[in-house]
Amino acid sequence: MTAARAFISLRLGRLQLRAGLWPTLATLALLPVLVGLGLWQLDRAGQKLRLQAEYDRRQQEPAVRLLSVLEHPEALRFRRVLARGRYEPEHQILIDNRVHRGQVGYHVLTPLRLEDGAVRVLVNRGWVALGQDRSVLPNIEVAKGIVDVVGLAVLPQTKGFRLGGAKPPGDGWQPVWQYLDLDVFQASVAYPVQPIVILLDPGSTGGFVRHWARLDAGITTHQGYAFQWFSLAVALAAIYILLNTRKTDHEENQEKEG
Repeated sequence: MTAARAFISLRLGRLQLRAGLWPTLATLALLPVLVGLGLWQLDRAGQKLRLQAEYDRRQQEPAVRLLSVLEHPEALRFRRVLARGRYEPEHQILIDNRVHRGQVGYHVLTPLRLEDGAVRVLVNRGWVALGQDRSVLPNIEVAKGIVDVVGLAVLPQTKGFRLGGAKPPGDGWQPVWQYLDLDVFQASVAYPVQPIVILLDPGSTGGFVRHWARLDAGITTHQGYAFQWFSLAVALAAIYILLNTRKTDHEENQEKEG
């Protein structure tokens, strides 16, 4: 590469870096992307660590009895809650594409009408298998009469990119949803709903398969991805330097004469 064609020409002691326009622009464009992806993965790992720390702290606090008064979601998040009322299967929803041990199924969310009023709270009663045919929904039992519910209060995750809406279009009640959006659910029913979901305790009756994942699950995966992105950034910079660095003409002449 001649000096006239070089976009960058730097003298580094006995070496000279000469690089063309397009390799330089490509490297400058890719490096921030790779570093940014690595930092994003580290941030995801940090978020999970902070959530787990908050979860552990709130588990030491006394359990909260839910009443027919709408609570602030942050006041209940990660708290153990107690609720007493009646299940209402009419507005039960099945969250599709939930996987347990490699098998696809649904999470069953059933509204519980709190005993002392008109407020409901959604209870995630666990996972059920899909079955052989999506057109036939699984037979899901719902306890009748007054029940006592014990579990963990969580906030549904509705942020991020989603394909399609939470609730499928159609007349009447649609029981199979792609994900839970509490705002959409609230707009679909005629009663107030607590702004949380209760993950039914694994030791409680009236539920299905319940293996709730820890909030810090996957941290090592995020850290591994971050290492990969940073490694690619280092490799890109090294390749750029190695391919475009040569000994100076003076040094080359000396070697030839020697």
